[in-house]
Amino acid sequence: MLNKTTMMGRLTHDPELRRTQTDTPVCSFSIACERDFKNADGGRDTDFFDCVAWRQTAEFVSQYFTKGRMAIVEGRLQNREWTDKEGHKRRATELIVSNVYFGDSKPKEEGDGAPPAYAGTPMSIAGGGIPANFTPNFADFQEDGELPF
Repeated sequence: MLNKTTMMGRLTHDPELRRTQTDTPVCSFSIACERDFKNADGGRDTDFFDCVAWRQTAEFVSQYFTKGRMAIVEGRLQNREWTDKEGHKRRATELIVSNVYFGDSKPKEEGDGAPPAYAGTPMSIAGGGIPANFTPNFADFQEDGELPF
């Protein structure tokens, strides 16, 4: 069986970082994804998806993403069921995030503490990618524009 999803959209609100009773970080956020086709009115409909990230990925999202930022998220869809206060059974479908990438450039107002996000180049910390303290060393590049490898 295969349950893998990749979505690209803008965060609809700032991520909410919480911790479980065992101190495991968990972050909830939602993304808005525009459909690829136009509706009858000539506009594009938007779908909203709830996302949940755990551990390092949760901390990464809460630290570097804010409302309006474009995110590329990978993960699996999962149903969560519960009973509400009135005794009705409820169900929510969420994207359990395994990787998160920047989908846009770094906003100009961000300080020096955030990792760089270059236009058109997605970057990720989740899944063992780029370490949280990553800083590119441009001195490694030669003046003739060739890469050192």
